[in-house]
Amino acid sequence: MKIVLYAVNYAPELIGIGKYVGEMAHWLAKEGHDVRVVTAPPYYPQWRVKTGYKKFGYSFEETNGVKVWRAPLYVPAKPSGLKRLLHLASFAVTSFPLLVRHGFWRPDVIWVSEPPLFCTPGALIVSKLFGARSWLHIQDYEVNAGFELGLLKGKVTRSNVLKIESWLMRQFDRVSSISVQMLRSAAMKVGSRDRLRLFPNWVDTQQIAPRIGPNRYRTSLGLGLDKIVALYSGNMGVKQGLDILADAAQILQHQPNLEFVFCGNGAMRDDLVARCKGFRNVRFLDLQPTEHLGALLGMADIHLLPQRLGAADLMLPSKLTGMLASGRPVIATASPDTDLGRMVPNYGLISPPEDPVSFAKAIVLLAEQPELRRQFGTAARQFAESNLSIDSVLRSFDRDVSQLLGASGSKDSQTAEF
Repeated sequence: MKIVLYAVNYAPELIGIGKYVGEMAHWLAKEGHDVRVVTAPPYYPQWRVKTGYKKFGYSFEETNGVKVWRAPLYVPAKPSGLKRLLHLASFAVTSFPLLVRHGFWRPDVIWVSEPPLFCTPGALIVSKLFGARSWLHIQDYEVNAGFELGLLKGKVTRSNVLKIESWLMRQFDRVSSISVQMLRSAAMKVGSRDRLRLFPNWVDTQQIAPRIGPNRYRTSLGLGLDKIVALYSGNMGVKQGLDILADAAQILQHQPNLEFVFCGNGAMRDDLVARCKGFRNVRFLDLQPTEHLGALLGMADIHLLPQRLGAADLMLPSKLTGMLASGRPVIATASPDTDLGRMVPNYGLISPPEDPVSFAKAIVLLAEQPELRRQFGTAARQFAESNLSIDSVLRSFDRDVSQLLGASGSKDSQTAEF
């Protein structure tokens, strides 16, 4: 098949949407499909264009059998609500000519990732003009999240933007998302379930696997095997609610065998570093290369997954897949009626969002019960192997695209029951 992937984030970004779109493109190309990508230069989560890539011009590259066109975009050093909107809108504008160019290539399907919603009109226009099928994949309900987190404001504005979002979603041949709860939200926006598909994030279960014994990161940080390591690894942004990490570390400063490691980059990292200044039980690492991810996650005895109040209703954090594959328990902040709140208790503990005392108590509970950690970790690994391997997830997607091209609207194995 001839497939265009249209996304603002792409490899070599190490986390989030860019990581998944990059792995998806390479997997599809290896399966024999002709894959082209329209994207931006890598900038996330540092919020600056990576060295070696053009900040202001267009560029082309070919890696792992995938042809990649990159369009310039505005990257704010300190993203706020308005600056984020300008950032995403700039990519929608500069990338549209590339998308039109690929329309003349006559692709079978144009797959577009949300965020950004700004890119959906262009994807729809090109797919309609050139007879391609259109597929919208929702990693994050950016509109809802923007209002819930206070990045966007105004009741009238919210109502109008949500109406536009719903109308745009109804124009796509397929709409997918990463969790059942997010698909329920899509059903309310689309008004039909026939075109909806569950397309979860995946993990390389060979690269990330349970590890015991000496660990390069523990060694470099001077953490012996007698230490209980509580690890946060990922983007350090607004949605994560990272204040709770500093609060918990402060509460637990006098736990002799408990150490916190916070790994990542992002807009809120400097604030977190400042909050933790002087804490003897906190270590910081920059975002680590993909090839070292297995060792990094294997350092942990406990994975920490904070989310701000309201954020877990709108997204399922992509970092969860690696946590589960590493065979370690997870402590997440989430309401019980969210996807995260329903899922994590099988593999760890949930704590109320923005409640550092409860979060600290959950950390102590797992730190003091090695057998409970082992049970949760074993269950997490089994789930990852059975449901989240990259081959099983993308092979299902591959079949669904084939069926979409053969019979629009047909139901198949990817139709979610929700």
